[in-house]
Amino acid sequence: MTEFAVWAPDRNRVSVVIGDDRVPLQPAPGGWWRAELPDHGHGTDYAFLLDDESGGWEGALPDPRSRWQPRGVHGRSRVYDHDAFWWTDDAWTGRTLAGSVLYECHIGTVTDEGTFDAAIGRLDHLVSLGIDLIELLPINAVDGPVNWGYDGVGWYAVTGNYGGPDAFKRFVDAAHARGLGVVLDVVYNHLGPSGAYLDRYGPYFAGSNIWGPSLNLDGPGSDEVRRYVIDNALMWLRDFHVDGLRIDAVHALRDTRAQHVLEQLAVEVAALECHVGRPLSLIAESDLNDPKLITAREGGGYGLTAQWCDDVHHALHAVLTGEDQGYYGDFAEAGLNGLAHVLTRGFLHEGTWSSFRGRSHGAPLDTARIPGSRLVTYLQNHDQIGNRATGDRLTQTLSPGLLACGAALLFTSGFTPMLFMGDEWGARTPWQFFSRFDDPALQQAVRDGRRSEFAEHGWSDADEVPDPNAASTFTDSTLDWSEPEQEPHATLLRMHQELIALRRAWPELSDPWLDAVGVDVHEQARTLVIARGSMRIVVNLGAEPVTLSLGATITRILLASEPTRSDDDSFTVPAEAFAICRIAI
Repeated sequence: MTEFAVWAPDRNRVSVVIGDDRVPLQPAPGGWWRAELPDHGHGTDYAFLLDDESGGWEGALPDPRSRWQPRGVHGRSRVYDHDAFWWTDDAWTGRTLAGSVLYECHIGTVTDEGTFDAAIGRLDHLVSLGIDLIELLPINAVDGPVNWGYDGVGWYAVTGNYGGPDAFKRFVDAAHARGLGVVLDVVYNHLGPSGAYLDRYGPYFAGSNIWGPSLNLDGPGSDEVRRYVIDNALMWLRDFHVDGLRIDAVHALRDTRAQHVLEQLAVEVAALECHVGRPLSLIAESDLNDPKLITAREGGGYGLTAQWCDDVHHALHAVLTGEDQGYYGDFAEAGLNGLAHVLTRGFLHEGTWSSFRGRSHGAPLDTARIPGSRLVTYLQNHDQIGNRATGDRLTQTLSPGLLACGAALLFTSGFTPMLFMGDEWGARTPWQFFSRFDDPALQQAVRDGRRSEFAEHGWSDADEVPDPNAASTFTDSTLDWSEPEQEPHATLLRMHQELIALRRAWPELSDPWLDAVGVDVHEQARTLVIARGSMRIVVNLGAEPVTLSLGATITRILLASEPTRSDDDSFTVPAEAFAICRIAI
């Protein structure tokens, strides 16, 4: 028997259409409609008719909780049996986020083929690099053959663009076999502009934000809407064996209830974690600089595992590139001292003035109680590259030496570091914003929206934004896997491998307690000396060699990006280079 069920509280009749047959569903408590039917198991195509006695497929809608949409987001749903897949990861015990290194990638552009099965072929590269967790951009059903993933509308279904649900399970299974965990990016703050039929079923929507319709999380009928979100999260973690979720733009989740939906999610994920016997991480993308998100529930917080920290990115970016437009303004003004501040405090804006927002922003992070490992940091990510006008990476701006210095600052920090695909070798391929909707009006709206967004943020090159719908915008964003074999990419790749290995070998370099980190800055020489226990990380961002006294005997040089001379307690570091050493303490 197969149960067909859907929540449609305001409808008078609901039927399921299978082939040419229309079978009425029976009303059930809470606004649900249900029916159990024989001989319609795995692989059966179906759709729902609402208040419609005409029968047939005309007017039928896909299941809001469809697990499989082989004909796209507008087509019929297909029954999918999770138990039909043969897993081989019974021995997998998971990966904790603390102490891990993440690798963010987009399945559609990480390989030429753009499929889960092709991406399996790149997992050994990540193992040799030293990665612990792969963070995938959204993979749920979206309209069109290519997309970043943030226009998803079929939240429970894996897009057929990458191979569908079984292919995703093969990818997760293969990752676990190599000791790699998988974190999945999920989007609950809005739905995409094409194929979002939820409002036809019930009160799912409550207004909109800059990206599209937003969910009703606290109004009438919101109990089942919240369940729609939380059940989806639990599905990925339980049925697809995913090890964590990155939750997109949680600051856009409108919820005035006493228990925020994020806290409710953390509670239920903690219960599932006990059941499956492996760590399950919840990582928020947040623009709030609010420590409450990552404060334990025992301390009055939401209890999320971690959050992305753009302040660290912005400080690193401004110092390395000199850019000061848009939201980089305050970070550029703060300079190296601002970078030192975020390396020891996490947030630059901690209740202080934000010129970009025109108001005070954020709150201080209690570094004595909240470890830095709860902040995921990066030199680049999909947003910080893709939301540049031409999708250019730091490779287009920085020398190999400065790229290595940035990597050293990232991997010797007290945070949880993350690479964006190709960062490890300084990929020169851009990563641009792309989508491919069929509707010409929607295509034009996307073009106009991108240009206006750049103009609003103060970018001067808004007119250079590539057409998101052009085939070249997508293909140009695909990684070139021949680059790692060429210079200077091969040297930078080895440097990343050595930095990650060093972080794993020496506990001082992965110590998450930011209040134990010391940073000495020389603005004019553009140098930083970072103290991590007996470790000293000396970074010269300037154009001339510098000699620095460390005030203690240097006992060992562990890694240097360029030949470095030491003399008892002093270092001579070449321009745009770093060195990591131990001192006698």
